[in-house]
Amino acid sequence: MGYSVGIVNLGCAKNQVDAEVMLKKLEDAGYEVKDDPSSADAVIINTCAFIDAAKRESIDNILEFAKLKNEGKVKAIVVTGCLAERYRGEVMKELPETDAVSGIGANGDIVKTVAQALGGAKPQQFPPKDRLPLCGTRRLLTPAWYAYVKIAEGCDNRCAYCAIPSIRGRYRSRTLEDITAEAESLAAKGVKEIILVAQDTSKYGRDIYGGRLMLPELLKRLCAVDGIKWIRILYCYPDTVTEELLTVIASEKKVVNYIDLPLQHCSGRVLKAMRRAGDRRSLTELINKMREKVPGLTLRTTLMVGFPGETDADFEELCGFVKEMRFERLGCFSYSREEGTLAAGMPDQIDGEVKRRRLELITEEQMNIMQEQGGAMKGKTLEVLCEGIDAESGLFIGRSAMDSPDVDGSIIFSAAAGRPRFGEFANVKVTGCRDGDLYGETVPLGG
Repeated sequence: MGYSVGIVNLGCAKNQVDAEVMLKKLEDAGYEVKDDPSSADAVIINTCAFIDAAKRESIDNILEFAKLKNEGKVKAIVVTGCLAERYRGEVMKELPETDAVSGIGANGDIVKTVAQALGGAKPQQFPPKDRLPLCGTRRLLTPAWYAYVKIAEGCDNRCAYCAIPSIRGRYRSRTLEDITAEAESLAAKGVKEIILVAQDTSKYGRDIYGGRLMLPELLKRLCAVDGIKWIRILYCYPDTVTEELLTVIASEKKVVNYIDLPLQHCSGRVLKAMRRAGDRRSLTELINKMREKVPGLTLRTTLMVGFPGETDADFEELCGFVKEMRFERLGCFSYSREEGTLAAGMPDQIDGEVKRRRLELITEEQMNIMQEQGGAMKGKTLEVLCEGIDAESGLFIGRSAMDSPDVDGSIIFSAAAGRPRFGEFANVKVTGCRDGDLYGETVPLGG
């Protein structure tokens, strides 16, 4: 009898790409892939371990499937991803219900690992991190019309709060040719939007092309791929956002005017403690330059509150920065004290309640900004990718070029001018904004 397999993917889009590669290997080996992992013989829990909340989510999922295993509904639990790589032998020791634990370097051996787990062998394997495949054919976990494309793996930045370099290893870029070939393959399967991801996307190519930053060249090559309509860039780093990159984004029609630029903070003192460059003045100059060079730019950032030593004055400076810059999209999270990082041993750790309040204040301010910006969109017509329908209201749900999947908002619209199919584009006239989401109605082409 053939076995079935399912996967629970946790964490970032980069981890999702790894999950998709593993699923394809298992499918090619004859496993039946179940969309509902609770109905599978073997479940892979592809974990995240970036911050405490992510670790808790990973552990909670393992325990949930351990219960199903005890009830005889699941035969084997395989733990992969960042939690497995970071904590290695501790995982099975603390969670003995697991049947296999594999570090990221063992992803390429997932077929063997699952077979051993189903056979009762309890494998644990942690080969070198650079054995993690940079690419491979995938069984997409996204809808058919968009896909993430991982252009590099690992990170060399060594920010004081971050455990990712120790988990994922050194920065390794894929070749231009390899990425372009993958984009062509995805386009042939009907993918219309590709979303470029890496730990540091704008650093792409420096390690394999003689120190040159090659993201601009990559974008130009991807724009030549027939069938791709939108190309989106996530996880840029301020130090490597060059004028050449901005020129390409502004001039290439397929590259959406959207940049994800995690800044973490604006206080020069805090950024220095984080082992990051810049201060409020330099970041303001960069953002102004980006908006000048790329008209209509949607700028997304991520900020951290409660880093060790962050004073009330530092936080007030951050609040002022958010009000001044008026980011179109912003995510904020509280500092998480991660063992093995430089920041974990720093003095002046911030009280949890103070961190929670600072997070609330930034989030409230950003919601006000997005509501104002959304209200100003009323009467404008946007090209929207239709992605679903709300069963209760009957309204369609989609995204414009201003929104990335999962992390940004949606546009919710009626379809008086024709019922769009999922994965197709429609022109939508904005009629209002609520809680940061836009509302609208379809209009005919040219309307």
